[in-house]
Amino acid sequence: MEILFEKDKKVLVTGGAGFIGGALIRRLLINNSCEIFNLDKLGYASDLTGIDSILSKAKSDDRERYKFIKLNLVNQKRLREALFSINPDIIFHLAAETHVDRSIDNPSEFINSNIIGTFNLLNTVKEFLEESSIKKRNSFRFHHISTDEVFGSLGNKGHFTESSRYQPRSPYSSTKAASDHLVNAWHHTYGLPTIITNCSNNYGPWQFPEKLLPLIINRALSRRSIPMYGDGLNRRDWLYVEDHIDAILLASKKGKVGQTFCIGGGEEKTNKEVIFQTCKFLEKYLDLDYSCTNLIKNVQDRPGHDFRYSIDSSYAREELGWAPKNTFNEGLKRTIEWYVKNQDWSKKILKKANYNISRMGILKE
Repeated sequence: MEILFEKDKKVLVTGGAGFIGGALIRRLLINNSCEIFNLDKLGYASDLTGIDSILSKAKSDDRERYKFIKLNLVNQKRLREALFSINPDIIFHLAAETHVDRSIDNPSEFINSNIIGTFNLLNTVKEFLEESSIKKRNSFRFHHISTDEVFGSLGNKGHFTESSRYQPRSPYSSTKAASDHLVNAWHHTYGLPTIITNCSNNYGPWQFPEKLLPLIINRALSRRSIPMYGDGLNRRDWLYVEDHIDAILLASKKGKVGQTFCIGGGEEKTNKEVIFQTCKFLEKYLDLDYSCTNLIKNVQDRPGHDFRYSIDSSYAREELGWAPKNTFNEGLKRTIEWYVKNQDWSKKILKKANYNISRMGILKE
């Protein structure tokens, strides 16, 4: 993709040590010449290794245009100091707690990060723009990255679109829905120049190992049982993370203030299909002397488990000229190969997070 942000632009990414935020920053470092500010609280799933790997090979000028700021959005005083010091031209807001099972166990963390954090950021941006020049106010953008899970659960037919009704069903999706509503409210009430994108299920390299694909891979490689919730027939629309980054950048440049875009990979699979396909690929790729598929074990379903997510991305395709470049098979192959070659990274980040890829989100009776 062509350069979208020149060297005179300042781009602020919240949650840049996360999976999607990290992919966005790596793309900005490689393909753009803007100043990049990564604002992250460094939670359990945060990791800067991917960004550091790019910086280690970069020229000194490229290294100098990237700055990391450790900051929790709940701290409004420090947030204000940082934002006014940075003087950003665009904010990509990705800072969020994202794991459904963890939200079942500890919803308060999701309230603080996804709702209070977004509220503080919006209020601070409002104050910042009130003190900015007319030129800055006219060119500034606040891009909020969200999820299709805010729309709830689909039946066997139909797709989510930009006009879908909000029906979140988990603590995680409820807090993301609340953050979407706050962004919309600050746009309509205070005139903040916002764009919202709601994406489907992302996957790819550098994803924290509690998510489905890296969890399958890591448990299979260690010969541990691979959990399949319920009957495994819950369906998801899979989106390779680099295709998502393409869409985010196009929306930030071509999207009009107040627009919302649904971004999906158009690759709908049941969890069972994904688990079995991953296991079969691992057996073939590594020529294993044991069967990964024999490790698959049906376990108690997740409470309130949404049956199906599916996105109709036709509006984004028409408005932005965007389309995913990777099929699920291509992205899956690339993802599996990366995790197999980077097992040390998985072990390191799991140890740091004190997480042994065990089951979460089980209600106590």
